Amino acid sequence: MFTHLFYPLQRHNGEVSSGASVKHLGRNRFSVSFQLEDVQRPEQDLYRCVTQSSRGSGVSNFAELIVKVPPSPIAPPQLLRAGSTYLIIQLNTNSILGDGPIIRREIEYRASHAPWSEINGVNMLTYKLWHLDPDTEYHISVLLTRPGEGGTGPPGPPLISRTKCAEPMRALRDLRASEIQARQLTLQWEPLAFNLTRCHTYSVSLCYRYAIAGGTGGAGHNTTIRECLAVERNTSRFTLRDLPPYHTIHVRLALANTEGKKEGKEVMFQTEEDIPGGIAPESLTFTPLDDMVFLKWEEPVEPNGIITQYEISYQSIESSDPGINVPGPRRTVSKLRNETYHMFSNLHPGTTYLISVRARTAKGFGQTALTEITTNISAPTFDYGDMPSPLRETESTITVLLRPAQGRGAPVSTYQVVVEEESGRKLKRELGTQECFPVPTSHGEAQARGAPHYYTAELPPSSLAEATPFTVGDNHTYNGYWNSPLDPRKNYLIYFQAMSNFRGETRINCIRIARKAACKDLRRALEVTQHSEEMGLILGICAGGLVVLILLLGAIIIIIKKGRDYYSYSYYPRKPVNMNKTPITYRQEKSHMMGSMERSFADQSTLQEDERMALSFMDAHTCSTRSDPRSSMNESSSLLGGSPRRHCGSKGSPYHTGQLHPAVRVADLLQHINQMKTAEGYGFKQEYESFFEGWDVTKKKDKTKGRHDTLMDYDRHRVKLHPLLGDPNSDYINANYIDGYHRSNHFIATQGPKQETVYDFWRMVWQENCFSIVMITKLVEVGRVKCYKYWPDDTEMYGDIKISLLKTETLAEYAVRTFSLERRGYSAKHEVQQFHFMSWPEHGVPYHATGLLAFIRRVKASTPADAGPVVVHCSMGAGRTGCYIVLDVMLDMAECEGVVDIYNCVKTLCSRRINMIQTEEQYIFIHDAILEACLCGETAIPVNEFALTYKELLRVDSQSNSSQLREEFQTLNSVTPHLDVEECSIALLPRNRERNRSMDVLPPDRALAFLVTTEGESNNYINAALTDSFHRPAAFIVTPHPLPGTTTDFWRLVFDYGCTSIVMLNQLNQSNSAWPCVQYWPEPGLQQYGPMQVEFLSMSADEDIITRLFRVTNVSRLQEGHLVVCQFQFLRWSAYRDVPDSKKAFLNLLAHVQKWQRECGDGRTVVHCLNGGGRSGTFCACTILMEMIQYQNMVDVFYAAKTLRNAKPNMVESLEQYRFCYDLVMEYLECMDLR
Repeated sequence: MFTHLFYPLQRHNGEVSSGASVKHLGRNRFSVSFQLEDVQRPEQDLYRCVTQSSRGSGVSNFAELIVKVPPSPIAPPQLLRAGSTYLIIQLNTNSILGDGPIIRREIEYRASHAPWSEINGVNMLTYKLWHLDPDTEYHISVLLTRPGEGGTGPPGPPLISRTKCAEPMRALRDLRASEIQARQLTLQWEPLAFNLTRCHTYSVSLCYRYAIAGGTGGAGHNTTIRECLAVERNTSRFTLRDLPPYHTIHVRLALANTEGKKEGKEVMFQTEEDIPGGIAPESLTFTPLDDMVFLKWEEPVEPNGIITQYEISYQSIESSDPGINVPGPRRTVSKLRNETYHMFSNLHPGTTYLISVRARTAKGFGQTALTEITTNISAPTFDYGDMPSPLRETESTITVLLRPAQGRGAPVSTYQVVVEEESGRKLKRELGTQECFPVPTSHGEAQARGAPHYYTAELPPSSLAEATPFTVGDNHTYNGYWNSPLDPRKNYLIYFQAMSNFRGETRINCIRIARKAACKDLRRALEVTQHSEEMGLILGICAGGLVVLILLLGAIIIIIKKGRDYYSYSYYPRKPVNMNKTPITYRQEKSHMMGSMERSFADQSTLQEDERMALSFMDAHTCSTRSDPRSSMNESSSLLGGSPRRHCGSKGSPYHTGQLHPAVRVADLLQHINQMKTAEGYGFKQEYESFFEGWDVTKKKDKTKGRHDTLMDYDRHRVKLHPLLGDPNSDYINANYIDGYHRSNHFIATQGPKQETVYDFWRMVWQENCFSIVMITKLVEVGRVKCYKYWPDDTEMYGDIKISLLKTETLAEYAVRTFSLERRGYSAKHEVQQFHFMSWPEHGVPYHATGLLAFIRRVKASTPADAGPVVVHCSMGAGRTGCYIVLDVMLDMAECEGVVDIYNCVKTLCSRRINMIQTEEQYIFIHDAILEACLCGETAIPVNEFALTYKELLRVDSQSNSSQLREEFQTLNSVTPHLDVEECSIALLPRNRERNRSMDVLPPDRALAFLVTTEGESNNYINAALTDSFHRPAAFIVTPHPLPGTTTDFWRLVFDYGCTSIVMLNQLNQSNSAWPCVQYWPEPGLQQYGPMQVEFLSMSADEDIITRLFRVTNVSRLQEGHLVVCQFQFLRWSAYRDVPDSKKAFLNLLAHVQKWQRECGDGRTVVHCLNGGGRSGTFCACTILMEMIQYQNMVDVFYAAKTLRNAKPNMVESLEQYRFCYDLVMEYLECMDLR
């Protein structure tokens, strides 16, 4: 065995290397191997193994060592296409360094800034690298591999390429305000990151907009200001400057790069208030009087917030009156935000005032607008009490005491003594109330022209420094005017006149200071020194003559009165008619009228004005000629609910009538009205114009107490007040007695009291023992004061009369106030009720007469039979006042006689007081109102009579096979107004058609509830109508179930009108059309509908009702606060049924809604069903009936349905629903009895 063997590897050139690895295979057998590391191509050669030992060496054969180099590409890969998240490359492996064959290709890539790389195998010559980062540089190399271990070569030269930018991931979020000021907003948002921008080159822009008023004071179209600003990179904060205060700023962020743009949601911010801008000087308008100035202004162009107050300061700075100290003290007045006007009173005439106006917000006062206003000068005043006695009188002269006048605003420039010949017409010029004499007329000019008056003297102010006697007729000349001696045969009135002139203005005042009687009347001239016995003798003679004259007139009247019994007219039967043989019931009259619509109209010749006759037209219509004194209409057909039956006896009444305008039977009234409306030759227009033929409206009275010169009353019928002590002229008030039906002086027609006539008004009420005052005007209409508020809110003294307000009852269309009157020096108290009708529109006449007729019935029922006249007034005591009185009288006549005589009634009223019917429209309205009263009749039922009356209404007549209830509903249908296309013009606009669930159910323009809150470009229309309850106008808003596209409008409606209740009478997904009934509220949580944010608060439910509570906020007007709304979803009304399933359940619904409304105050109620008609109308009608029972202990289903249909004709649309209203009242009253 060999020991110590050594096995070197010998190269062909003799180099020897060691490192053999020996493996023994057996005895004397072994194998040797060599592991060569890092062999390079130069080391390729022939090698053999050598065996060396102590005994010798041995060699093996030479073997060749072959070296192969791993392959590597010569060129880098080629870029074919680049995207934001990918790169497509070509490998370029045709030319390589090293040895093949190539069995595998790989791609090695990394981001330039990344320390690590990724390797992907490739089986094609092109490759797409996925899921790369946008806008990032990458190094890409190719790896090649040959067979065998270590066959993978080094990476080839790299391709350096960049991906494109990608569109931003999303818009910026979390936009909020970190600081809000009046004129700037500091905004911030989420920090920017590359995963959001997805590009190293990007921009952030901040766009905002706001609207500003385009005209003065906010008038005109709004202008929208828009601007976009670039924000610095790597910042998330920006400050907007120069913004308008108290404006809604709409802000939107936009993130953009080269590949796209992402805009965020618009966010609204409200800048804070600031002090307001100045009021535009050109908006200050004023109307100066002598001691008052009416000033108006407009809101500042830049209110910069909510105007809380206006401050007006004024100070006198200059005056033409030397008695006025200037400058005067500065006074300040505050006005409410909605009062952009002020009436300055107690000013000095002829004085210039410096007036300043400024507005205020919560931040303080704004700039001041200044203007100078000069009051007009006033007429001089005289220091005379009663007419003074003359100092001396002769046949041709009279000596009077002239006292200097006091100038007001300007000194007196001249005085005139005026002589007026007293003619037979006895023109009355009361002390201090007469017209003056502005045109200078000498004695000669007066004689030449036949004028009754002339200047007898003109005196300078310097001659009247103090009271001075002056003799009229002394035959001297004063400043060119001859003081001619007076004719002893004539009566004269002596006037003293003062005149002031200033800057072209002239003011005159005059006063009667003496009367000179003709000497032939008094036998001789009266001297001042005459004895009182002689004066008493003369007055006694005059009084005796007056008594004789009165007796003669009385005898004449008696003779004429007896002669009336023999008067007859062709229209009325000459023989007595037994009305029992042909009884005319209310239903028969109504059926006759409805049937007359189908008749052909008879020819009617042109009517001429009849002569005024002394007989009363009421006397011609008396029932006394009939054998049966009872009314021709039975008790159930009374047109005047709650009022006693009118006695039809013969009683004198100073009306006149004529054969050319006969009365019209109630049964023929409909045909008569239709004929007059359609007649071409003679209709309402010609009949109305005939009232004014030959009228003389030149009579005038006390202008200081009259509201309108052309409405002065006639002396013969005017109300004369008891004169006040020391004031003989205090007997005047602009009021006239007007006769009622068979009741003389039943009415007093008067103007609405002015501030200076309030005491006169209450004196009249006290003197005439009036119980009822009917007021048919608002205090202010169309911005003009129509009537002064002549009653107190608690207790107030008017002169010596103390007025105390006892209680107020407010209903939808009128209010009733009860007052207590006490007068100094009288022990008795006087109770008065004022009936204030507030639903007469500011222009024209009411659209329907339903409310006015109910109002008249209320007044009649409340006025005691023994009370004094009913005082009726509007603004001027004309048109509306006349309409009321004619309706009252004609309703009595229709009830008593079955006829109406409107023409002659109006004609007689106009003879008592001018312009009692002012327009043709009013004249037609009277006819339509009486027709409605006759057609509808009286349908109110006292609660204690309801059960029996309802049972009678349900009774079916065996002959007609119909019940009175069915006939009543048919009458309701016949008097329901049918809407024309013109009346629904807004709902029919093309842009509004898709907002209507059905084109068959549209709201009329007059009842529309217009939306106020704006939302983008949306309009203000929604299919909703405002309707009255019994005690509140516009208490209900009736609308169909919201459509998917009108849900936002529905919540705008709720918020805009302050609705606190929503009554839902249909079920979800209940619809027979293409529009489903979708859920329009969030449950649970919070949801925004346009500008309205609706938050679900709570829910409760029972078997009848689901009650939900919501909080509604207008996010565009956060300062308006939120509105808490309760929704009542009624579950007991099955689909396709006309009436609810349970009356008790429906009463439960009414009670829930009433309780919630009582807790919430004055909120409105939104009522909706599928179409906003039958079901909604039934709910509203039942609510009205419950209120009737509560307020007046009456039930009137017909009135409730008629009132609702006046606003929306499809309310309570079926007989079943109409009867359900009766049934519900019956159920309610039975429940009340059980309690």
